[in-house]
Amino acid sequence: MDMEDLKIKVKKIVEKATALKNKHIDDKNTPVNYACIFSQSKKEYDELLDVTRKIGNVVKETPTGLLFHIEPLQTISGVLKLLKIRIPDPTRQELGDADFTVSNFPEFEKKYLSKSGFKLIKKEDFVMIELMDSDFDVRAYFSNPPLDIQLESTEFTA
Repeated sequence: MDMEDLKIKVKKIVEKATALKNKHIDDKNTPVNYACIFSQSKKEYDELLDVTRKIGNVVKETPTGLLFHIEPLQTISGVLKLLKIRIPDPTRQELGDADFTVSNFPEFEKKYLSKSGFKLIKKEDFVMIELMDSDFDVRAYFSNPPLDIQLESTEFTA
């Protein structure tokens, strides 16, 4: 895999996650905040890290993988600057996910959380709503606060 292959893969994940999101929510203009590639093996994980290091720098190490600030990448849902490479996880057989920014999270949560495919996940510093649909090989997330805002308290600068 080279840098061009990586960019194509990331754009495809965002495109599929956008289609997933648009099937289930009314607001079609929610911009992408970050994307994640789910690696399926240690070998693939190492390859993805090697290539991603050529287009970005690690801004956060998480228990599930490294988060990179990458060269701005134009996608169907806006410019992407954050990319996570997830360590292999048997519960993540999809290609990856994209996280979208919603303008009014409480309103969004009230409107969609009770609908099929949506699930609330509470983390230490934020909450996120996961959207899954068996017709898609990606996931979509909506975080509050969005990841770029969470990172502002670190040395990350957009």
